[in-house]
This record gives sequence, C-alpha cells and structure tokens, in this order.
Amino acid sequence: MPEHEVTVTALTRENEELRLRLQEAEDLISAVRTGAVDALAIQGADGPRIFTLEGADQGYRTLIEQMNEGAMLLSQEGVILYGNAALAELLQQGLQDIIGTAFASFVPTDFQALWQAVFTKGWDAGKSKGELPLRAPEGQLLPLALSANVLQFNGGLVLACILTDLSAQREIKAIRALVAEQNAEISRQQQALRIQEAAQQRIEQAAAEVSRLLEGIPQIAWTANPQGTSTYFNRRWFDYTGRDHTQLEQVWWRDYQHPEDSEAAANCWQQSLESGHVFEAEFRLRDRAGNYRWMLSRALPSYNERGELMQWIGTCTDIHEHKLTQARIDQAQRQLRENNAQLQRANVDLDNFIYTASHDLKAPISNIEGLLHALLEELPATGNSQPEQPVAVLLTMMQDSVDRFKRTLDHLTEVTKLQKEYAAPTSLLPLAATIQDVCLDLAPLIQELGVQLEVAVADCPPILFSEKNLRSVVYNLLSNALKYRAPERMPHVRVWCQATDDFLMLAVQDNGLGLNLTTHQHKLFAMFERFHTHVEGSGIGLYMVKKIMENAGGYIEAQSEVGVGSTFSVYFRR
Repeated sequence: MPEHEVTVTALTRENEELRLRLQEAEDLISAVRTGAVDALAIQGADGPRIFTLEGADQGYRTLIEQMNEGAMLLSQEGVILYGNAALAELLQQGLQDIIGTAFASFVPTDFQALWQAVFTKGWDAGKSKGELPLRAPEGQLLPLALSANVLQFNGGLVLACILTDLSAQREIKAIRALVAEQNAEISRQQQALRIQEAAQQRIEQAAAEVSRLLEGIPQIAWTANPQGTSTYFNRRWFDYTGRDHTQLEQVWWRDYQHPEDSEAAANCWQQSLESGHVFEAEFRLRDRAGNYRWMLSRALPSYNERGELMQWIGTCTDIHEHKLTQARIDQAQRQLRENNAQLQRANVDLDNFIYTASHDLKAPISNIEGLLHALLEELPATGNSQPEQPVAVLLTMMQDSVDRFKRTLDHLTEVTKLQKEYAAPTSLLPLAATIQDVCLDLAPLIQELGVQLEVAVADCPPILFSEKNLRSVVYNLLSNALKYRAPERMPHVRVWCQATDDFLMLAVQDNGLGLNLTTHQHKLFAMFERFHTHVEGSGIGLYMVKKIMENAGGYIEAQSEVGVGSTFSVYFRR
C-alpha cells in the first residue's frame, strides 16, 4: 500500500477515536450536570482514582448498594429521594418507579397509622423503629422491620431508613419452634418413661417400707384390695388373735367382732368401699383369751399417680380403757344431771315454801299489829298516856319490829315473784324516761340532802327489757347511792351509759361511804347481807338487781373504795 494511503487511514482512525472521546466527554459532562453521577474514576500511574462530586462518599454508597437490607432517603413529605437495589428488590419494582414516590403508597391501609407514627417520631425525636408490612405489586404483604434516623444531606435534612425483611427470620423462628417442640416432646416422652420407671421403683420401695413400718407399730395393721378383701396383716394381729401368721385371714373381723357391733361395722366398711371415703368404726374385738376389747379401726385409700385406687391401709387401735373412762364420765354426767334436777326441785320447793311462809305469816303479823293498836287504845284509860313511860316505849318498839317483819315478808314475796313470774320482754324501753321517773319518786330526798345529780344517758339506745324490772334496777341503784352517802360531804351521784356490740352498760357512781370489796366481794349480792348497819335497810335490793339482770342474760359489777365511793354497773344484753 502506498505510504500516503497508510497515513490517510491512520488519520481517519485517529479522528474517529477523538470523536468518540469527545462524545464520551460530552456525555460525562452531561451526566455530571444532570446529577446522573456523583463520582469519577480517573486512571493514573498508580491505578484508577475516584473523584467525588459535591462531597459524595463513594465508599459509603458502594456499601449501601451492596447491603441486603433496603435503604432509602425520605424527604419531610415522605417522598423517596434515594433507594438502593435491595429496596427495589423488596418492593419488586425498578428504582425509576420508586424514586420520587411517596413511601406511604406502599403501606397497606390498615397500617397507615402505624407508619405515620414511626415517620413522625423519626422527625421529632431524630430516630425511631417499628415493624410493618409493605404491599408488593401483586398484592402480597412483606413483613419488614424499619429503622429511621435524621441525617444532613446536601445542605438539608433527610430521614434515612433501613428496611429488613422479616420473612426469613419468621420462617427460621417457625422451624426452630417446630424443632424445639419436637425436642420437647421427645424430652417429655423420655421424662415420662423415667418417671414411670422411678414410680415403679418407688412403688416397690414404698411397699417394702409400708410393710416394715406396719410391722413396727404397736397397733394392729392390715391392708385390703379395692374390693375389700384382706391382703396383709402385721404380726400384732396374729399376736392378738392367736392365729397362725402363715394363714391369711380373708374375712378378718366378722369372725372376731362382738355380735352387737359386727353389722354396723360391716355397713360402714361397705359405704367406704363404694364412696372411697375414709373408713372409721368402733367395735369390740375378741382376743386370744376370748375377751372383747374396744378397738378404733381406721383405713385410708391409697391411689397411684393416675388416681387409681390401689389398696386400703388400715389400723386397729386399742381404746378399751378410753371407752371405760368415757362410760364412767357418762355415768357421772347422768348423776350430775339427776343431782341438778333434784336441786332444781329443791329450789322450787324452797321458793314455794318462802312464798307460802311469807303469805301465811302475814295473817299472824296483822293480828299482832291489830292487838297492838287495841292495846294502845286501852292505855289512856289506865293513865299511861306519856310516850316516855316504859309501856309506851315497849309498844313503839313492838310496832317497829312488826313493820320490819312486814317489809321483810314483802321483799320475800317480791323475790319469789321475780323467780316465778319472769317473762321475756316484748318492747324497747328508753333508759332516759325510766331514770327520770325514778328521780321524780326520789325528788323529796334528793332536795332534802342537796344531792348533786348528773345524768348523761340521752344518747343511749333503747333496750329490750321488762319495764317493771328496769324500774326496780334503777330505783335500787339510785336509792342505795343516796342511802349510803358520806355525812361529811355533799352527795354527788353520776349516771351514764356506754354501748358495746353485745351489751349496754348503765353505771351509777357515788361519792358515799364505799365498801371493802376484798373481804365482802362474795357477800355483796347475797340475800339479807348488809355492810352499813347504821342505815335502815333489809339487804335485799342488790340481790334482786343481780337476779333481774341474770334472768335477762345480763350481769352486774361493782367497784368501790372505802371513804371514796362506789360504782355499780349493770350490763343489759342487746
């Protein structure tokens, strides 16, 4: 080929290469201007060098592009500004179809609120996390874990998000759960087998231990199968009955029980067999000498791990001495009841005697009083009209004795009526009204003595009590407080009440003479007992108060100090 032709061909080829380079440079410049590339690779002596445009870090971008997790940048409006290949793969769409699209469009309607919460928290707090599904073009849901952080990018803020596919994790979890379940089932079966083997060993050991224990106890011990047939007796049974220990007794008690006890014991045993309840019976059992002794027999059902009745384990305990003692106690109680009945009859007879005597003595006393009056009418005729003359003094003393005798008979009559005529009250009575009535009766004495009376019962609830008996209680307590006053100081009587759950307490406190309760406590409420003989009285008032309160289910208490005063408290049952 001529030289000039070679030169033209080379120049043509060089021009074509230059034209291609120019076109490549123009395309690169165009790509840089449009933002299609953010870095350049320049071949140097030491190899290619990467030059980033606008500060982009190619190393981080390569890392993001090669991640298995989806990555994206979101604007404050939720628009996808950037996405890596893994994001496109998750959403099964091209990046050109994803970038510039609102991410919320890939979130199912039911999870829009959840996405909005994660999105808003990411912008407000700078970071957020959550789990939500995304919808692929074909409609299937893809479970994802999303992590978001706010970043500075190109002079502005973006929300950088990482999306992790949870499908594989869930499949792995399901497989692991299945494997774990199968392993657990295998372990359960192995454990059940070991338990069964251990249970069998325990049963054998327990049977040997039971036999050893039953042989060592002082009671008669026995076992029976679920049908009630005897299967074992300890040596104590054979020692007691005198039977050969090599012979197993099938019907062990009917042959040895007392005829009067065997039927009841057999019925009780049959009920336990049918119900599975504890067997317990008392019967007399014949020993080797032919004597009967009382036994307490008890048997418990024994079950296996499956709740199946395996056998009955029972004992017979000798309670002969206890039964004899109980019989003696019963006999003593019967004797005591008979003695109480006799005492009650004696009390009734005594009450009748007191009532009859007090009634029958009224006529002679009335006759004596009439004779005294007749004698007094005859005294002026004999000139014996001066009170200081001996006959007049004797007559006056006789009249006083007659009056005291009449009062005593009246008190005895009241006591007898109190014990004979008690009836349950039927109406509620206010304490304040009864105390006011009694104070009106005692008003002349209260005014005469200048008594300072303090009554605080306005807040007390009414009580269910006999009106007549309540008045008698209040009258006796108030009159005693006035009667046994201290002469050296002004009488002060205080009346108050206090309610509890079971009782209503009424207290009468005075500053009178007081009593020595250490020596007089046992006589304080006795009939005809008096501790201040210089004061007129019969010694019957406190006895009547005590009887009235006890008949109504209440009681009376006393506190006193000599020279200081006394407090009597009565307790009405509510």
